Amino acid sequence: MKATQILALLLILYYPVSNVPGQINLKTKNLFVVTLDGLRWQEVFTGADSVLINNKEITKDVATYNGKYWNSQSNDRRQQLMPFFWETIATKGQLYGNRDFGNNVNVSNKYWFSYPGYSEIFCGFADNSINSNEFMPNPNVNILEVINKRNDFKGKVAVFTSWVAFPNILNAERSGLMINAGFQQLTDQPLSDKAIMLNEMQSQLPDFISGARLDAITFQMGFEYLKIHRPRLLYLALDETDDLAHLGRYDLYLNAIHNSDQYISELWQWIQSQPDYKDQTTILITVDHGRGSGNPGWQSHGRRAKGADQTWFAIIGPDTPSLGEIQTPGQYYNNQFAQTIAELTGTEYICQQQIGKSISSLFSSIEQKKLLSKNEMVSH
Repeated sequence: MKATQILALLLILYYPVSNVPGQINLKTKNLFVVTLDGLRWQEVFTGADSVLINNKEITKDVATYNGKYWNSQSNDRRQQLMPFFWETIATKGQLYGNRDFGNNVNVSNKYWFSYPGYSEIFCGFADNSINSNEFMPNPNVNILEVINKRNDFKGKVAVFTSWVAFPNILNAERSGLMINAGFQQLTDQPLSDKAIMLNEMQSQLPDFISGARLDAITFQMGFEYLKIHRPRLLYLALDETDDLAHLGRYDLYLNAIHNSDQYISELWQWIQSQPDYKDQTTILITVDHGRGSGNPGWQSHGRRAKGADQTWFAIIGPDTPSLGEIQTPGQYYNNQFAQTIAELTGTEYICQQQIGKSISSLFSSIEQKKLLSKNEMVSH
């Protein structure tokens, strides 16, 4: 078979259609995906770790950080750390991954670090050949590029990331995705005053974390792009939760979690103020991997860090009933997100590899009723 024939076959295999047979009629017209690199489920569901926040080697000012993030009650403690998650998503959306209830989310790849993790999220399967964070451009087609080929999404998919590796992870050259990663500048013409300022700031701020852009810049750049260009699918990949953990600074890791929660809150409040996004937009939030436990285990991930395969996710939007924290036993995998994204956007995603099934309980009324019934039995 000639190369041109192979290419044509691949295009047929991956070509998306806007009307998927049997597709649930959803209110979601726009989808935002946010990843918080390596954020442990423990902090999300139980707040600051008492052992780590009181260790003076990794929390430089114990009294100050206890005042900011500590409470003897875990529900209050997690709300102090992530107020938007526990005041808004927990009342209007859903959160999965609290292993204390047997509600488990895991990566399916065997490496438990970032490039394989992000590839799994967006391609829908674990590729064992992707075994390095310095891996070449991803040979696998991802769901974002499939959606970007749809006529009604063309030019309406945008990616903003703190980590410089994403043009490889999402294969920017092949996919044609609009990706702003690392220290890339905004290049729209004419640039807004805020965009000019952000371009200047990212080159002038100290490089605290060795090559990864500060999340505040990444978020604000993506937010500015959103306001001007109105994408239908926006992906924001924040990185400081991983970078600061690797530096062994639990205090700064907690700050990064709190700041990320604030960014997502600001994004949601803006969505709710815009007629073309309000009640038409879903936000899906997850992570590429987990971390170990204890000190120094929490600083690391990878196959040698027990628990680094443990992840979590949250979702809020017009098609997701308000079930809050899911306290029923269940098992979910990161390889299910690609097909979930496909279903939320009404896209047919066909892959030569076996990919994870969509998490239909997030928006299927039948599955939601089953899950709600189980939650009610648990709560009573």
